[in-house]
Amino acid sequence: MEVYTYLLVNLACVFVPFIASFYPKHAFYKDCKPFFKANLIVTLLFVIWDSIFTGIGVWGFNETYLTGIKIGNLPIEEVLFFICIPYACVFSYFAFQYFFKPNILQRSQTFISYILIAVLLIVAIFNYNKLYTAVTFFATSFYLIFLVYKKTDLSLHYLSYFFVLPFFFLSNGVLTGSFLVEPIVWYNDAENLGIRLFNIPIEDSVYGLLMIFMNIELYNYFKRKV
Repeated sequence: MEVYTYLLVNLACVFVPFIASFYPKHAFYKDCKPFFKANLIVTLLFVIWDSIFTGIGVWGFNETYLTGIKIGNLPIEEVLFFICIPYACVFSYFAFQYFFKPNILQRSQTFISYILIAVLLIVAIFNYNKLYTAVTFFATSFYLIFLVYKKTDLSLHYLSYFFVLPFFFLSNGVLTGSFLVEPIVWYNDAENLGIRLFNIPIEDSVYGLLMIFMNIELYNYFKRKV
């Protein structure tokens, strides 16, 4: 069963959101088309990024917990991660549109963005030689700048992100070695800050924010086009 560990983590993350997607009153499954259009684009970008970083040893994977099926140099489970996690997060965003009126982060969302942009840029500049830190923090800060420039309301984005953080720590904790003899995903600490939240490099939380926000924004874009 060990070889199915990463696959089961993915399935565990998406199982409840998938079932809840068929709730008749607010059926997210009807939005599958805009979601998967958005997700395809984001997944392609992150798979390319992931593949490059895997190739140069920024991170890697423990074959003990993998089925052995690969796409290029990435395990199939890693590619599925970019589908399952965004599905759960975009579903949360979709559901919160009905549950939070008005949004409790409506007034503070711009302030949160400014703080994040400033912190991420400063840390990236002072750690330009650490690939995971620099690329992730620069990319996320630039994307947030773009969204702020567009005057995008990010209140539900942040609410969705904060909501999934506990589940992020649980799933990513398993991937980085919690509850296991060895981690499923290992990191070269020379390319990150070396700061861990439990077993999780702090960069993962920023990487996740970028992935979630890009999926939400493109989902909204394609939904408007329907």
